[in-house]
Amino acid sequence: MKLTADYHTHTVYSDGKNTFLENFRRAKEIGLEEIGCTEHGFSHLFRGLKRKELAQYIRELRAAEQEIGIRALLGLESNIRGVTGLCDLTPHDCEIFDLYVVGIHVLVRYQKLFDGKLGLGSWLRSQLHIRPSKSLVRYTTKAYINSIERNPVDILAHLNYGCFADPVEVAKCCRDHGTYIEISAKKKHLTDEELAKVADTGVRFIIDSDAHSVDRIGDLKLAMEQVERVGIPLDRIDNLNGRHPAFRLQQWKKEHM
Repeated sequence: MKLTADYHTHTVYSDGKNTFLENFRRAKEIGLEEIGCTEHGFSHLFRGLKRKELAQYIRELRAAEQEIGIRALLGLESNIRGVTGLCDLTPHDCEIFDLYVVGIHVLVRYQKLFDGKLGLGSWLRSQLHIRPSKSLVRYTTKAYINSIERNPVDILAHLNYGCFADPVEVAKCCRDHGTYIEISAKKKHLTDEELAKVADTGVRFIIDSDAHSVDRIGDLKLAMEQVERVGIPLDRIDNLNGRHPAFRLQQWKKEHM
């Protein structure tokens, strides 16, 4: 098994510890063909990429890409900001970015105050091991599905980490719209039983490090252990063994630009 690309990494522009140059050197050292740069989205209250820094961010990314000689994808780990599926990237942003990753996070400027239960409210329940209500599960499931239907999402990051949705219904939506579900090597987000049911939908996967430090670029240990336990065929994971994913955002750009 060989990793083609790691599509979920962070730098000092969000809550990562290292620079583009350091991350890219490591990616090239371990034989990756490309790397996704996916800082937390603009609406993250404390750890997100700031819009006023975007131009500088892009310049530094492209300079490091040229210096190291590895393809770098300008991405964003965009926040799901409400049940409507609103995320951080506008249509204009989509014309600029290469990679659209989304996830639910805690400290976010939500669309409405009530939408905060997607993040902090759910996270507190998960930490206190409080069983979610059926209405909360429906609400979170709807937020995931609307984000996928409303936006050209390439990768759904750490599904159900710190929140509660019906993963099978979300996976069906991802399958139908060509969005990949991430199997995260940073944190366990689905049980083995849940992941097996998700795989049964026929959805396709990406396996990522979610690296916040250079030593974790390309580190898939936790995720691969779960893949082996569950028995997911490696040909269902589209960033392994020389395969490259067919990302939605690239197709969206062809149709809208």
